[in-house]
Amino acid sequence: MKKDNLENKNDDVCEVFDSHEDAVARVKERMPSEDEYSDLSEFFKIFGNPTRLKIISLLCVEDLCVCDICEALELNQTTVSNQLRILRANNIVKYQKEGKMARYSLTDLHIEMIYKVGLEHILE
Repeated sequence: MKKDNLENKNDDVCEVFDSHEDAVARVKERMPSEDEYSDLSEFFKIFGNPTRLKIISLLCVEDLCVCDICEALELNQTTVSNQLRILRANNIVKYQKEGKMARYSLTDLHIEMIYKVGLEHILE
């Protein structure tokens, strides 16, 4: 992630405080509720764990069973299962039983899009 332009040179603040009431009114109309901000914050916390991100990245390519995820990430089943449980509880992944096997997939295209846009952003 690029860290350019992070120094505060005092050129990033208004020299006079005079808000633009029409602009403020327009943006306030479109602001989500406090509950929605809270839910969104919790949603993004799910993406704050490298192991969960790795699982999401694998499932962007193809649906996989737990054993395949363990093998691809070189992690034990307990670690992967714990992270899958969190992802499932937050509606990020779902699974389908196929006999004795559980095959995991992303719940919908939005999750893949969020992951890919985030990755694209940090690679700029």
